[in-house]
Formats: sequence, C-alpha cells, structure tokens
Amino acid sequence: MTRLQRILYLHTSRRRAIAASVATALAICALPTTAVAKPTLLLSGSTSIYPMIVPLAQSYSANAKFKVLQGGSDIGIADVARGRVTIGLSSRDPQPSDPGGLAFTKVARDGVCLVTNPSNPVGNLSQAQVQQIFSGRIRSWSQIPGARVSGPIDLIVRTAASGTQDAFKNIFLGQDINVAGSAAQKPSNGLVQQAVRSNKNAIGYVSFDFSRGLWAVPYMGVGCTLRAAKSGAYPGTRNFWMVTRGKPGGAAKSFIDYVKTSSTARRIIATEWVPLR
Repeated sequence: MTRLQRILYLHTSRRRAIAASVATALAICALPTTAVAKPTLLLSGSTSIYPMIVPLAQSYSANAKFKVLQGGSDIGIADVARGRVTIGLSSRDPQPSDPGGLAFTKVARDGVCLVTNPSNPVGNLSQAQVQQIFSGRIRSWSQIPGARVSGPIDLIVRTAASGTQDAFKNIFLGQDINVAGSAAQKPSNGLVQQAVRSNKNAIGYVSFDFSRGLWAVPYMGVGCTLRAAKSGAYPGTRNFWMVTRGKPGGAAKSFIDYVKTSSTARRIIATEWVPLR
C-alpha cells in the first residue's frame, strides 16, 4: 500500500468511527421516558399508622419507591421537621409545641381500644372507671364489676413519644389526670398487644388493628368495633395525619392525594380503619 493509499484508508476509517459514535448518541437520546427513575419517599413515625401505610405504598409502587420507618408520632414529626424524611406519620393531633412550618394533612381515622386478656372479658368501663384504673386509684380487679380475675391490675401503656398515648390521655383521661408511675411503658402497639396477651391481670390500650387476640372492652356502653368507629358511635376515635415541611408538593403531594381521594386507597383503609368522608 502506497503512502497516499494509507492516508485515504485512515481518513475513511475515522469517518466511519465518527458516524458510529453519532449513531450511538442518537440511540441513547431516543431511549423511552419510562427509563426515568421513580422518586423515593421516606416516611417515619406512628406504629399505629404503619400497618395502613404498607399496603397503601404497595398499591402505589408503580409511581414511587418507599422506605417506611416506625418509632412513634413524635419521632415522625421531628424527622420531617429536620428534613430526615419526606413525610412524618402522626396518630396524634397537632400541638402548639410542634416545630413551626409543618403542614398536617388528615388522611384517616382510627379507633383506640381498651384491651384486657381474653380470660378477663370486662363487660364495660365508664370514663370515671378508666380514669381511676390508669391513675392508680383503683388497683385491684376485685374493685371492677364483671372482672373474671382477681389480684392487682397491671397497667400497660405507651411511651411519651407515642401518638396513641397522647390520644388515650386526651380521649379517656383528660388533661388533669396522669397515668400512674407504676405502669409498664411499651414503645409500640405490638408490644402492648403481646404484654396484655401474656398477662391475665393486664389492661392497656391499642389501635383497633392491634386488638386481635385480646378482649376489646366496651367503653361507655359501646363496643370498640370497626363498624362503631365508622358510624361515629364509638367515642374513642382519633385522627391519622401525614406531616410535611410546608404545604405538600411534588411526589409527596401526589401520594397524599392518592391516599385521600382514590377508590383503591379508600378500600384499603376501610379494612381496619375509618376512611375520610
């Protein structure tokens, strides 16, 4: 091959390489928009809301990825206030002491059940009896009409960070009455459920979804049932909230709107909780 032929050969090869590179770039630009990554939503907070959020997130998984942590309502509110998560989950109402700039969006309602061991199916408790029991003024089951066990009453309550604890105090006790210092504190609904199930002398309170395997004590003459909570007859209901920094926007708003308005979300919520009307 002559020197001229070699020059022509190299020139032709370079042009082919450039054409191939351009073709590859055009192919990359032509990728479908479905290749765009889904947003990731980080949520934390209430152990009462967690069992509801999991199926809701699964039903919405085509639109976003989720990471959901528990810890209690106060933890979720603190996490979203500090920018650690996208959405905080709270089963207590907003308080003046909450960090500024937060938006609470109501997404459902829930029943809080007074629960005893199945071997002690107490027929009914009035508000006065609940106040006396949990403040420690009544300490023996022999003082409770209809109790099937005798001996001391073992109180099982939630920790201070819990939205269920806050709701219990507001609904059942009132602001002027405190839980007895002798009460055993548990950090989750599930642990209260386990403690009451394993102790015939125990009494506690849980979100309705965690009352399985326990005796849900009628309160003020009304059973703690999903039907009674939905109808408004049961007096021990509270709100579920999603909390954001400022007004919800972007992927967080889309998911919250889905939870509040879609028929699929409503069906999921109605299985164990009370959808918004």
